[in-house]
Order: sequence, then structure tokens, then C-alpha cells
Amino acid sequence: MSYATPPGWYPDTGTPGLERWWDGTAWTAHTRPSAGPAASHQPPAPADPGPAQSGPAGFGPADPGPGGFGPAEAAPAGFGPPSLPHQRGPHDGSGGGNRTKILAITLSGVLVLGAAVTGVILLGRDDGGTPAARTTTTSAPAPVTTPTATPSTSDEPDPDENPAVLVDQLNGVTVPVPEGWEKPRSSSSDVPTIRTVQSYDCPGGSSFCYHGTVTTHTARSAETDPKALAEADITTAADLAYEEDSLGRRNHGGITSHKVLKAGQLSVAGRVGYLVRWQVTTGKGPGGYVQSVAFPSSVGSGTPVIVRLVFDADVAELPLSLMDTITRGVRPLGDDGTSGGVGASISP
Repeated sequence: MSYATPPGWYPDTGTPGLERWWDGTAWTAHTRPSAGPAASHQPPAPADPGPAQSGPAGFGPADPGPGGFGPAEAAPAGFGPPSLPHQRGPHDGSGGGNRTKILAITLSGVLVLGAAVTGVILLGRDDGGTPAARTTTTSAPAPVTTPTATPSTSDEPDPDENPAVLVDQLNGVTVPVPEGWEKPRSSSSDVPTIRTVQSYDCPGGSSFCYHGTVTTHTARSAETDPKALAEADITTAADLAYEEDSLGRRNHGGITSHKVLKAGQLSVAGRVGYLVRWQVTTGKGPGGYVQSVAFPSSVGSGTPVIVRLVFDADVAELPLSLMDTITRGVRPLGDDGTSGGVGASISP
């Protein structure tokens, strides 16, 4: 039986003082300084070295898996320079004397071995000359301890379970969930997402759409400047929302034009970021508004985070002021206000 390990930060035993992100199936390149002695989402280790439990190989206290980051029980074979045979130097003298010594030592070893074998045969028989019965000692198997979850003693609600907060553990941020919005269990983008509850038939007629969505992303570019990232990402965000989605569907008939409504520096999640907002006109339907916000993460190495906001136009419940409110509500993970329901007072 295996125990799946949830996504989270776990100690990187290959680099003391750091934690590494486990996404539920594999290790990522994201690291951050260790928050304390307690590791998140990490079940206690079994008392006996029984079969390995399913979990992130090589990190934390779990048994090291093949190719993991954690320390192995013994150094794997093949590491380090191979042992070299002894090479005789120019001053080691003639090899004849050495061969004589080797023959003498070998002969002595054969005689000693013969004496030892004879003694074992004699001692292995009892007084009647019959071989003595062997005594077998059987040890009781060591008990196996089944890992159990450690109950939390904190009175603070888990942000992941708070319907008013979207938690992005990887990027270390939280996003407020407005009234009338939801956190879907799954989405086509496979990234942390919130959206309006009610869906509708897309103007293009090929699928169903949502009037408002907000998603968080890790910046994939080598670029780290928030302004450059936001200006590059706004085109991608607009295309996925109103030109052609990730499945190749033109749900809004494509983008016919756009104009920049807002662009500039701002403070988000305690970091200096940059915002770009477009209004797009589409071939079908009323079009909409798209915004990209880029800023450094507050965890690990500070890999930039991008938050995308998409609102359909002509929807009374989605004024642009709500887009501003959600942006101001983005906070670093662990902020005191995060578990208190940051989205509870947000309404269109």
C-alpha cells in the first residue's frame, strides 16, 4: 500500500537550509529558505525500514529513492576515481625477490587454511563421531508502524480549505475570491484558478465560457524584469481568452482590435510589480478586458509570478474596479490576513 504525498515544500537535504517544491508527482526547480524545523505536508517516517512509502524521493526524512536529492545510505558505486593497480616505481628494485616472498606467503596460507579446515571437521562431530546438529536461532520480525497523519493543533483555518482564498503554494501567493466566484476543482489551464460561478454558451458556439477568470502562473521566461514580463504576457493572455483557447477553439470569433487602458508600476504582494491592461474587441460577442500583473515571488529564489485577469465586457457584476480590488488583494503566502478570509468583503 502506498501513501500519496501532497504538493508542498519539503526539506532539500542536498542543500541544507533550503526547501524544494514537490508538485505531487515530481520535484521542481523551485526552492526557498527553510521556514523552520517543521516540514509541511510530511508524514512521520516509519519505525522500521520496511517497504518504501510513496512520496518525494530524496527529500526530507523519507528513505532515499533512486536518483533522489537526499543522502543515500552508502555512496553509489562508480562515483569518484577508480582504484588504480599498484605501479612499481623506478626505485622499487628487482621483481625476483618479491616473487619469492609471494610464493612463501602463499604456501604458508595454504598450510594454515588446511589446519583450520581439519579443526572445523573435528569440532563439528560429537563424541560418537557423528556430525553435531546445527542450532538455528529465529528472531521475531520487527513491528511495522503505519504512518498516521498528525492532527493540527492550530486554531487558524487552513487557507486551502478557505472558500474565500485561492492559495498558490508554488508561487507563494494568495488571491481573494469575490462573492459569486468559485475555486474549480479542475480547469483546462491546469493552474490555480478562480472564476465566476455561472457559465454561458460562448458567442462562437463551440463551447461554454465564464464571464470572469483569474489565474496565477510561474514566469517561464528567463526575463526577470516585471515590466518586460507583463508587456510580453498580455498578448498571450488576450489570445488565450479571446482569440483561440488552449484547445484550439475560437470561442469569441477571434480578436479584431485592442487598445491599452492602463500600464504602470504598482506594489503587489509586498513586491514592486508591473501591470498592463487591454480592452479587446472580438469578432463575436462584446469583447472584454485582459490584465497581466508580473512581480517577484516572496519565496525561494524570487522567480517572477504572473497573475492574469479576464473580464467579459458589458457585465454589470464585473466592473473594472473589481479587477483593481482583486489585484490589491494578492498577498504573500503566510500573511496574517490570508487565513482570515481576505475575499470575504469583496463584492462587485
